[in-house]
Amino acid sequence: MWALCLSLFLIPFQAASAAAAVPGDGRLTYETTFTGSDSSLTGTSSQQQQYFTVMDYWNVQDLKVNLHFQVSQITEDQISSVTLSLNGSPFYSFRPSLQNNGEQSVTIPAPKSFLKQGVNTLSIQGYLRTAAENNQVCYVDNTPDNWLHLFNTSSVAVAYMPKALDGGISDFSERFSGMDYVKRGQSLLSVPDHASGSELEAATYALSGFAKANTLADQTLPLLPYTEEAVRDRGLVVLLALADRVPGGLKQQLDASVDLEEHALIQLLDKDSRPTLVVTSKDESLLIKAGRLLANRQLVSQISSDKKVIDDATDVSSPALAVSSNVTFTETGDKLTGPNHQEQTYFVTLPSNRSIADSGKISLDFRYAENLDFGRSLVTVSINDTPIGSKRLTKELANGDILNLAIPQSLNISGNFSVTVAFDLEMNNAICTPNTGEMPWAYISKETAMQLNTRDRTDLLFNNYPYPFLRDEIYNHVAVVLPQKMDNYTYRSLANIFNLLGQYAGGNTGDVHYYTDAVSAENLKNNNIIAIGSYKDNKVIRDNNDKLYFRYSKDGSTILSNEKISIDEQYGAEIGTLQLLESPYENGRGFMAVTGVSTEDMYLVSKLIASDKDKWKVYGDGVTADKDGNVSAYRFKTITGAGKDSVISQITERSEVLGFVVAVVLAVTLVLVSLLLLFRKHMKKRGDKRET
Repeated sequence: MWALCLSLFLIPFQAASAAAAVPGDGRLTYETTFTGSDSSLTGTSSQQQQYFTVMDYWNVQDLKVNLHFQVSQITEDQISSVTLSLNGSPFYSFRPSLQNNGEQSVTIPAPKSFLKQGVNTLSIQGYLRTAAENNQVCYVDNTPDNWLHLFNTSSVAVAYMPKALDGGISDFSERFSGMDYVKRGQSLLSVPDHASGSELEAATYALSGFAKANTLADQTLPLLPYTEEAVRDRGLVVLLALADRVPGGLKQQLDASVDLEEHALIQLLDKDSRPTLVVTSKDESLLIKAGRLLANRQLVSQISSDKKVIDDATDVSSPALAVSSNVTFTETGDKLTGPNHQEQTYFVTLPSNRSIADSGKISLDFRYAENLDFGRSLVTVSINDTPIGSKRLTKELANGDILNLAIPQSLNISGNFSVTVAFDLEMNNAICTPNTGEMPWAYISKETAMQLNTRDRTDLLFNNYPYPFLRDEIYNHVAVVLPQKMDNYTYRSLANIFNLLGQYAGGNTGDVHYYTDAVSAENLKNNNIIAIGSYKDNKVIRDNNDKLYFRYSKDGSTILSNEKISIDEQYGAEIGTLQLLESPYENGRGFMAVTGVSTEDMYLVSKLIASDKDKWKVYGDGVTADKDGNVSAYRFKTITGAGKDSVISQITERSEVLGFVVAVVLAVTLVLVSLLLLFRKHMKKRGDKRET
């Protein structure tokens, strides 16, 4: 008699689809499909943790779970069952059918009363048996014929009515980045046609803040000129413009009592038709400051009114990022229950330009049950799914065990990473012991910590992107050089670039400045440059064509072959390129060309750096993309190896070494002072003897 008890928690719902409103009803449906590849579970037990989200502004009408799965063809369907639970509460059980080779699709209504605002957990628990009942007292259920295959076409569909927009600017902001509005393309960030540098700078900061709140990995927020055509089908619009460039219909609704000479105004208009957030001022610096405020998600979430006035004294800065060398994993401790393999994963946030250096370590403080089979039970610690060490559990240390592990520098980890603590809690005589799911346990205490030493990754490679444009999650002296003419493809390319940069940005205090292609070399000298456009319409790209890896022909009509790839003349006129090289204007700064013969080609290649979904395709320092979706990445710079940190920087970044060095220096100083005093005393005595 074989049995399988499995628990599957369904996915973070990044791949999703939003259906249109039901005619005459006003209801919307947001359907979240299970992301990733199909899940196959075999053996005694298996567990995955995944989530789906219900937005605060949804008034949920009903909830349905659409399951597409297949069970083992030899499952005993009359004694097997599948149970669904929502946030820990079971709500539906059924017996799987063996018809159609065990594959089936079922739609199951779920009680909306079990939902909560924010993240929800749906679990599927199956009890699958592949042999009929017999009189055996004990039986083994850890065999490969116990399985359930869950297809990623399964989904959760939430039907809802949007609540009235009555929470002011904070309510609008949440919806603007909300997954349903973004998925349906209902959100639009806009600037006036032929926008000035200050308007684009303010819009960039605002876009960064909204992009940071966007949870969809495959969707971006658009940035376009404000026109009737652009806003026609949008549900939410943000407009950043100098006061004399706000369209008349919106300008008439602005609060006339606000002096826009000395203030910036953020005001929510047309709430009952097309909600529009207007950000404006006659002063360029105040307009930029208002854009920075929209990038500060904490401040925005606190503005419950429809209007915010900003002056020179208004503080809009985000707190500075502090990269701590001591990282704690849990504030209260974490308990894992159940036999066999159990995991707890922790996510560590690290700026994308920093990597783990040497001498880091993990100190795991834990305890566990005393009724385990200690000959087969152990704990394993992994970083990004790479094991770094294990320890066998012992009965003597069950009430207080410690595992200290060094972090291998060879892991070559940069940016955010995960640490997984996995317990294999094996039981004595488990075959004859009913599985209650609670008997064996392990506990990770709050004293568990990581000593994390980091270093800057300063190689100008897309492997380290978004460096150099972000450093420690702050915009790092960014200069954007625009082409002579800006069409919608150019604006969309610009939006793509700053959607991803915005997701990685952790503050609003860095600088992004915009220039035309007539900018002087002096203005570009101390900046990391993003040049957008083609050979013909961007002088900065044209002037530095000889330094590019993918160079243009003399007339700029095609991209030429190089030492890495042969390029046909016609093909070269139809590809876009990303190129990251050292700035021609100052050593130590970066220069990224986002370019193609046409703006459409430029837009296609910019999509590679628009979100994390496609960022993995970009590495090295030169990338090409064509209209058929072919992407090629190359490395042109010589591989020189990672630079070593100086001894002084290594000492200053490691507190324990710094303390030791200070103690040694003080001790040596004390010895030298003592010797000097003894020497002076001795010389004084000799002088006294000579006088007598």
